[in-house]
Amino acid sequence: MNRSKLLLLLIIAVIVGGFLGLDGHKLLTLENLQSHQSAIGQWIDQNLVLAVTGYAVIYVVVTALSLPGATIMTLAGGAFFGNLYGLAAVSIASTVGASLAFLVARFLMRDTLRKRYAETVSKMDRGIEKDGAFYLATLRLVPVFPFFLINLAMGLTAMKLRTYALVSWIAMLPGTFVYVNAGTQLGQIQSTGDIVSANLLLSFALLGLFPLIAKFVVGFIRRRKVYAGWQKPDHFDYNLLVIGGGSAGLVSAYIAAAVKAKVALIEKHKMGGDCLNTGCVPSKALIRSAKAADTLRHANRYGLESVPVKGSFKNIMNRVKDVIAKVEPHDSPERYRKLGVDCISGEASFVSPWELEVKHNDGRTERLTARSIIVATGGKPAVPPIPGLNDMQPLTSDNLWELEEQPQRLLVLGGGPIGSELAHAFARLGCHVTQVEKGERLLAKEDADVSELVLKQFESDGIDVRLKHSAAEFRIEDGEKVAYCDYEGETIRLPFDQVLVAVGRAANTSGLHLERIGVDTLPNGTVPVEDDMSLRYPNVFACGDVAGPYQFTHAAAHQAWYAAVNGLFGQFKRFKVDYRVMPWVTFTSPEVARVGLSEAEAQEQGVAYEVTRYGLDDLDRAIAESEDHGFIKVLTPPGKDKILGAVVVGAHAGEILAEFTLAMKHGLGLNKILGTIHPYPTWNESAKYAAGEWKRAHAPEGILRLLEKLHGWRRGGKNTKALRSTYAPD
Repeated sequence: MNRSKLLLLLIIAVIVGGFLGLDGHKLLTLENLQSHQSAIGQWIDQNLVLAVTGYAVIYVVVTALSLPGATIMTLAGGAFFGNLYGLAAVSIASTVGASLAFLVARFLMRDTLRKRYAETVSKMDRGIEKDGAFYLATLRLVPVFPFFLINLAMGLTAMKLRTYALVSWIAMLPGTFVYVNAGTQLGQIQSTGDIVSANLLLSFALLGLFPLIAKFVVGFIRRRKVYAGWQKPDHFDYNLLVIGGGSAGLVSAYIAAAVKAKVALIEKHKMGGDCLNTGCVPSKALIRSAKAADTLRHANRYGLESVPVKGSFKNIMNRVKDVIAKVEPHDSPERYRKLGVDCISGEASFVSPWELEVKHNDGRTERLTARSIIVATGGKPAVPPIPGLNDMQPLTSDNLWELEEQPQRLLVLGGGPIGSELAHAFARLGCHVTQVEKGERLLAKEDADVSELVLKQFESDGIDVRLKHSAAEFRIEDGEKVAYCDYEGETIRLPFDQVLVAVGRAANTSGLHLERIGVDTLPNGTVPVEDDMSLRYPNVFACGDVAGPYQFTHAAAHQAWYAAVNGLFGQFKRFKVDYRVMPWVTFTSPEVARVGLSEAEAQEQGVAYEVTRYGLDDLDRAIAESEDHGFIKVLTPPGKDKILGAVVVGAHAGEILAEFTLAMKHGLGLNKILGTIHPYPTWNESAKYAAGEWKRAHAPEGILRLLEKLHGWRRGGKNTKALRSTYAPD
């Protein structure tokens, strides 16, 4: 931090310290002002200009430094100066103070906090870019957050000072008048009879009603603004149109049908989306076959004779297809039609916020209207623009399931969950797998100790893991496919037969013609959604992979509830999506399951925490199944049993995690888990034992020492004297 910032911080610290040291926060109370009302009023009458000026200066300081008492100061402005002078003084002083707070935040904290809270600041920048000054006006008129937070937060954005000051002054004016007017009535209270006067009751009614009125007005203006230029249909074909038949779309349609709304689901390919056809279901079927192969190969772990694994890769892939076929009826058009959903095979694109053009797979084209529309078009594997990669006809999680011959040498690009799951599965099926990850470790979103345990298992199973390798070029040399990677200034040559790309996913938005309704995608390809899952327009929503930020089937289903309910009933009540407890599992072996904060995230966010660990090598069930490796790690606040986050690394980690997820969702601590009966011997006992480790670490040592002496005394003998000396009076 440079000298100018340090000097400013010192000045602020001195002023704030002086304010608190002189009990300024106690002076700025309604009771104190009323008790001195008469004396202050007389002085003001004799020194009006000086009083208004001094009052404004104090108000500026209080607002600029976010000191407590701004509300009381506003009421005092009306009580001592009346509506005219009070409104003028407060509106000018509050604007100047807010602008100074804005500048202080920008000067002192902008660079640091923009990096630390990049996603939050980016969201505010998008709001300003989309709505301009109206974004700030909304915050000022409907103060969901305290004004001092708005001052500081806006200082982190790209908004210009003159825009901030002008919009703040105009938007705060109605609220300022309501408070100043209430203050004028407080100043007129001379007796208990005045408390029930019509003017006073009306003023305080305005205080209570103003936020509601302002919210209604802002909502009305926002709707008029966003729908400007569009003609709303007089009637609608449907209550809800859903684009996409994956997890998010299916749940949205199901909810709408369950509450008897008329709903249509439009899908251009297969119902079930990625999860059923190319994602969760086939990958887990493949992983199970790989685990069976590993069990046969290491049967000696269970007292049996290990056998060489021989199998038809084609048969394995046929089994995967059989699994998909068995699950498919759950997501079939027939099932959803029986539920009351109109299932349409075709491709949809936007005509207006209420109208879609649908090109049916049979060649027909029609236009459909609905009160609300949900975009749930999912995502697809991202293929990076590496020279020569497309010539390799790369495999992705989309086309992988068409393989009939097992690649002898498989190169996997990506060390995230998808890349790691598939790399491990193919290695256990007998492929020679080389996994390339440009970062310093696998599963970079997990803690380092988690990544290390997975890496050791991968190396034990023969995977050639190449960390800090960045694929730079692909070639065919003498009929052999070769990848060239950059590694710490060197060029590494890696020959292979097939390359599997698993470096991330991109949202499916092509063909939707979102530009027709003024919606641009974000840099990561997803569409920008609000907290209620709406997409620019209050009646257009997005959920699932196309919306982000999570790329999980269960996250898509979670978002779909909010999109469907807000789409059907948003005119009466809107719900904001809740991501506070979002679990996920990576199905490597060992499995990695997490919910809540990791250690790295807690450190990055400045959250104080303790770590409780329990090794699964201590669990009887794990020992009995020769799966006694891995651990549970739970983060809690220092000295408290509240669960901030939990990670489980080991066999059945996904199932074990469910107990911690439930506890976090409903505010249950480790003591509650410890006090719950768990059947023996089960994997979920490990959750109880982890809670027991926390309890043991927080045992009351002083009380235990006294109890030890008490029990010794009750046994009789030499401990009696020690106990008596403990309790003997001084």
